[in-house]
Amino acid sequence: MSDEISKIEHQIFELTAKLNELKKTSSGSEVQNYAFSTLDGEVTLLDLFGEHDRLLVIHNMGQGCRYCTLWADGFNGFLPHLESAMSVVLVSKDSPDAQRTFANSRNWRFRFASHGGGQYIQEQTVMEGEGNMPGAVVYEREGNRITRKNAAVFGPGDLYCSMWNLLGLAGLSAADWTPQYHYWRRPQKMDDGGENLID
Repeated sequence: MSDEISKIEHQIFELTAKLNELKKTSSGSEVQNYAFSTLDGEVTLLDLFGEHDRLLVIHNMGQGCRYCTLWADGFNGFLPHLESAMSVVLVSKDSPDAQRTFANSRNWRFRFASHGGGQYIQEQTVMEGEGNMPGAVVYEREGNRITRKNAAVFGPGDLYCSMWNLLGLAGLSAADWTPQYHYWRRPQKMDDGGENLID
């Protein structure tokens, strides 16, 4: 069994390398300079590039999605590494105030922008026909020209959240586990008597 596992892992490694080569050569398609809301006022897609010519836009469904929160929790740890290679911004339909409040509760360090469910997410969704699907898009700029280079959908078992692979090592799948915002366990004995306790 271990030989078969190693063989499949090697195949996945080779296919992932091939996939990344294809993404590298993708020509992409030109997009318009969309507008977003932030705590500092309105910004454009070009503004979000900052000092880089590549921009990773993480499509987050907002504070009402435990799965999107899981992905963002994971990416938050990689953020300094990602930002050494490209600009990174997390977008959602939530208002800038709601984004900041939720980010503070998770200790997220992302830059945020709100698309408000408008034109950007309708036209740049990572899955056709789904207006608020989690995923990511990489854009490149050349002067004032913006190209959508590659995009990916996020979902249980995908390549973009290491949680699934670590669960897999333990023989667990996405069907065996659901992310939560907090993992509090009731103590066996409550020192305050335990009345009116809500899990």
